[in-house]
Amino acid sequence: MSDLILFWHRRDLRISDNTGLAAARQRTQKVVGVFCLDPNILERDDVAPVRVTYMIGCLQQLQQRYAQVGSQLLILQGEPREAIPALATALSAKAVFWNWDVEPYSQVRDRTVIETLKEKGIQVLEENWDQILHSPDDIFTGSNQPYTVFTPFWRNWSSKPKAAPAQALQDVEGLSEQELQTAEKVGAIALPTAKDLGFNWENGLVIEPGETPARERLEQFCHRAIEEYKEQRNFPAYDGTSQLSAALKFGAIGIRRVWAATVEAMENTRSDEAQTSIRAWQQELAWREFYQHAMYHFPELEQGAYRQQFKNFPYENNEEYFQAWCEGRTGYPIVDAAMRQMNNIGWMHNRCRMIVANFLTKDLLIDPRLGEKYFYQRLIDGDLSANNGGWQWSASSGMDPKPIRIFNPASQAQKFDPDGEYIREWLPELRSFDTEELLSGNISKRDRAAVDYPNPIVDHKIQQRQFKVIYQQQKEL
Repeated sequence: MSDLILFWHRRDLRISDNTGLAAARQRTQKVVGVFCLDPNILERDDVAPVRVTYMIGCLQQLQQRYAQVGSQLLILQGEPREAIPALATALSAKAVFWNWDVEPYSQVRDRTVIETLKEKGIQVLEENWDQILHSPDDIFTGSNQPYTVFTPFWRNWSSKPKAAPAQALQDVEGLSEQELQTAEKVGAIALPTAKDLGFNWENGLVIEPGETPARERLEQFCHRAIEEYKEQRNFPAYDGTSQLSAALKFGAIGIRRVWAATVEAMENTRSDEAQTSIRAWQQELAWREFYQHAMYHFPELEQGAYRQQFKNFPYENNEEYFQAWCEGRTGYPIVDAAMRQMNNIGWMHNRCRMIVANFLTKDLLIDPRLGEKYFYQRLIDGDLSANNGGWQWSASSGMDPKPIRIFNPASQAQKFDPDGEYIREWLPELRSFDTEELLSGNISKRDRAAVDYPNPIVDHKIQQRQFKVIYQQQKEL
């Protein structure tokens, strides 16, 4: 057995601030990366071509980073439970390290790989957390239960010290030519393109993939927008958010580095308003982690509602309404602009995600799982925990002390797109209408027909009353 440790990358596509990779380097100089293109993930019907394209871009840069430090990133394609142990055995690796994941499938898969490796006498690094600042087993209520409400979770989570960024991989040794040939014999391949894998995304990437662009984006956000984040984050026409969600989903940037940047920003300002904004962004990082902890402790969330009254909620699931929503043809400008943004660039502003999700569930009375899946099929940053948590929040079916939350699309547009800039950008057919018409949606049938823009498919006032009646009936069952 050699001194080789294979590091299995999954949601940590970087060599800096990677806790598992740093742990591998502490034990040996010979560290080689591996990534497995998993058919159990890539062959699902909710995989977004834009997300695969972004992932491949991250892997391309990760291979370059490994080459820069003297090693390699190997690519496998196939069932990880077979491919990872087979590669480790063929290369006589003494260990395989990786970082743990909160998602139900990942946990089952990883336990199987652990068992197989141990049977072969290969060491593993068990339950090493990297994608979150605190392990799900470290944040509990006073009665030793996982949190189901964010505010007390935040108080506990924010009070705990945060680890510093892990040391970057450096000065390592890779595989010899003979070992590389052995790896190829057991399945190592050249990195395919997204098209090679059957995913076509022709619209370009709104977020540049890879570790270096992610770090640059973080620096730009901290210098440009973080001090105004609390006020600007809700306006979709304004570039007031970090757009780091895709990088965090795939681990192109480490969460400890992100947190350290917020601490540095806090230390470098004396403005109360700026500190409040920085704290607001820190809370968003905590929300991300709250949803990950929830998925870990309550894996049934993947299948549906957390709240009992929504587990058998009688949604109408009108197929025509759902298709209109998907296409951005509901007749509600702010809703349609948001959906067209996502369909065109694979990303949607967070305020708009809440608006369209609330509209689908409360106005159209459609099961949030349908919307959640559609988002996952389109978003560059599609993440099970965040997507599920956000949809359950908007649908009032999740972990939230205020179960009824109904947005008026017109009010949301008037408050968060007051000049109609966002609507005009994504609904070019409506650019000639005045702002009041865009925001209120009070556009005549004649004018709508003239620009081929649909009439509202439902009446918001009627639909919200209907939803409340059904909800009350469910509570009384």
